[in-house]
Amino acid sequence: MLKPTRRTGDTDFYDMRIAESWHEILPGVRTRTLTFNGGFPGPTVHARRGRAVVVRQFNGMGSPATVHLHGANVPASSDGHPMDPIAPGQSRVYRYPNDQPAATLWYHDHTHHLEGEQVYRGLSGAYLLSDPVDARLPLPGGEFDVLLMFRDAKLDGEGQLVFVPDDFMNRPTILVNGRPQPYFEVKRRLYRLRLINVSNLEVFKFRLSNGARFLQIASDGGFLREPAVRQEIDLWPAERAEVLVDFRSVPAGTSVELQNVVALSENKRDIIQFRVGGGGPGDKPELTIPGRPLVQTEIPGWPSRNPAPERVSKTRRFILRIDPVTGEFLINDRGFDPNRVDATIQHGSTEIWELVNGDGAFGIPHTMHLHLVQFRVLDRNGKPEPGHDTYPKDTVRLNPGDVVRIQATFDTQIGRYPFHCHFLDHAMHSMMGQFEVVPRR
Repeated sequence: MLKPTRRTGDTDFYDMRIAESWHEILPGVRTRTLTFNGGFPGPTVHARRGRAVVVRQFNGMGSPATVHLHGANVPASSDGHPMDPIAPGQSRVYRYPNDQPAATLWYHDHTHHLEGEQVYRGLSGAYLLSDPVDARLPLPGGEFDVLLMFRDAKLDGEGQLVFVPDDFMNRPTILVNGRPQPYFEVKRRLYRLRLINVSNLEVFKFRLSNGARFLQIASDGGFLREPAVRQEIDLWPAERAEVLVDFRSVPAGTSVELQNVVALSENKRDIIQFRVGGGGPGDKPELTIPGRPLVQTEIPGWPSRNPAPERVSKTRRFILRIDPVTGEFLINDRGFDPNRVDATIQHGSTEIWELVNGDGAFGIPHTMHLHLVQFRVLDRNGKPEPGHDTYPKDTVRLNPGDVVRIQATFDTQIGRYPFHCHFLDHAMHSMMGQFEVVPRR
């Protein structure tokens, strides 16, 4: 956990250093990494709604860097635009107002053409935002509130990270909080697990080896209106999910594996082993799986329902596909151009974006991430999405051939922001555009 360097009545101030460091990922082997404050992954920032965070980022690397707080509603000047890097030896101040609901967010490098490799080598960390709603819910806390960050990797014979763009078939190692297939000792209690996929390319479909179910309570941008009992949790690059897992009925001395049932190889199937020890139940009786809705709609600040249809001011269509000749990843047949604005949006407008994965013939998946906003997924291939995949979302999965409609309201900041595929190896090869929110005329 990152500690503030100083505090005022309404703001926490932090200093972070981006630099190369060495870590023991494999036992007895030192691996060169890129890190925030020397951590692999970077340190976790704990923030509260209504209390601002100011981070001074110093770039101690030999290459440029920029820092994006993924899922955050922030001014454009602090969004970490890919074309707004911190030069080597220089620093930049990012200001985060934290004027949004509680959520599991994360930060990462976003330097255009470098983001894929620099995130792969370690430049990411978690940012956990709480609020009064979060505090009122009867959820596990302290040691029973656990952050798990998942990513793909390839290590050579000397234990060094190997980066080859788009090499999704040849990254055979899965790291959890920087460790390959670790174990975690848990008590016979209910746990809140915050799951973040910080991979460049890896797709997860999580399942518990004992057949137990998850109770999903939150998605990318915060709590679901109603929790969802699920046998499996899909998590594509940049997506987050918060789940409750109940170890109270698991015998002490046994283990439960968190598995990826869509792993491309058997050695990547078991991700982390939960070793169940002692400790009595001791949880509040209302914490059950399945249980009654954890949140009632009358709680202030709870996500609103769909805006009325007449409020939608514009519908746009974006097709994501690879150019089979050049190998460039494109949106609407164009690569990223920092001088081009692909969508000009009046402040306060609600829009529907139709997102198309045009790579059905090649079988290539994509995701779409919009900076600044949390959106609502309306439907996929003409059919409604299940509630747990509807809202609040900032990243949406696009299977080959999918047509997905999302709805977003741009009523907070003014300025220019990116939208892009969050398979970062695709984004670094130009699968990115820009929207600009302008004052309403």
